[in-house]
Amino acid sequence: MRILSVVGARPNFMKLAPVDRELARRRDVEHVIVHTGQHYDPEMSDLFFEELWIPAPDYHLGVGSGSHAQQTAAVMQRLEPILTELRPDLVLVYGDVNSTLAAALVASKLGRRVGHVEAGLRSGDWSMPEEINRVVTDRLSDLLLTPSRDAGDNLVAEGISVDRVHFVGNVMIDSLCWALPQAAKRDVASRYEVRGVGYAVVTLHRPANVDDPAVLRELLEALDQMGRTMTVLFPVHPRTRERVQTLGFRPDPRGDLRLLEPLGYLDMLGLVAASQLVITDSGGLQEETTFLGVPCVTVRPNTERPVTCTHGTNRLVAPRRDAMLGAVERAVARRSPARPLIERWDGHAAERIVRVLCDGELDGAASPPHPPRRARAMPQPLAAG
Repeated sequence: MRILSVVGARPNFMKLAPVDRELARRRDVEHVIVHTGQHYDPEMSDLFFEELWIPAPDYHLGVGSGSHAQQTAAVMQRLEPILTELRPDLVLVYGDVNSTLAAALVASKLGRRVGHVEAGLRSGDWSMPEEINRVVTDRLSDLLLTPSRDAGDNLVAEGISVDRVHFVGNVMIDSLCWALPQAAKRDVASRYEVRGVGYAVVTLHRPANVDDPAVLRELLEALDQMGRTMTVLFPVHPRTRERVQTLGFRPDPRGDLRLLEPLGYLDMLGLVAASQLVITDSGGLQEETTFLGVPCVTVRPNTERPVTCTHGTNRLVAPRRDAMLGAVERAVARRSPARPLIERWDGHAAERIVRVLCDGELDGAASPPHPPRRARAMPQPLAAG
């Protein structure tokens, strides 16, 4: 059996790693890895392959940056001859980036079966390119591998047959469980002189938060104010750094907001695991902080991972200074000593995925359909006129 995995961005790599390890155990499976190059910076791409022990890709498409249409088209053009030559039994796609959609389109048009890891997530926000990618990829996929019960509910509500839906659990947690002991050995907190000190970790990269100068300045001023009472570590994505520099922002020297270079997966995981709080707009960190029991404040009006709010440690907040500071205060004050437990977020999702792919095992397809629960941003008082 030949399975071909297509990945293109850092969140994909964390999902690929445990699946690749499980497929490597199968002597009757040939696993081919295609890296589209959607994330092409060696420090932010190759490092993840190295740290997660992912083999070097069999093919690298070198797509690079560009508009959504340009990236999607380039992946389709460069992937098609590979699929035509190799004729894989299954094309496996991950997450919701442009490479995911492009690979699903090419494979389905060539008559190849498609499996989607992390299927069924929905934010309900069609202004997000990722939401379009998710929905279209799920419609094209033959095997829908869901991370949570609500994801299966979403698919059934959209009219997708339960026979195509397989509740396997959250494969991101597999990578976290595998990597956590290695991250702990690095003692990253000591490197940044924050061991034993309450500190926050920040990641911000979504266009809604960093492309509008007024919104970005509001967020930076909130982080600067936080830095007067606690250390705030902010590994800055290259695209976000450009926007920060354009604003001319400099942290207040009286506080402790630190703008850091991007971190690899292990260093970032080590910092997050020992932190008092995480502020983010990343989907993956919403999941990781929930598993770790670390309070998370997500600067977004919605999330495709509502289980992190209804059962986890996550809360949504508007990108305003007063809203953020209030949410941070509440999150720290109400931190539970108990770590949330979410069904099948147990480090064994990849095992279930491979049993579905290779053995045709049915794995708890979907629960009876009911309206999915949606997490919403907390209403905020109107500013005084």
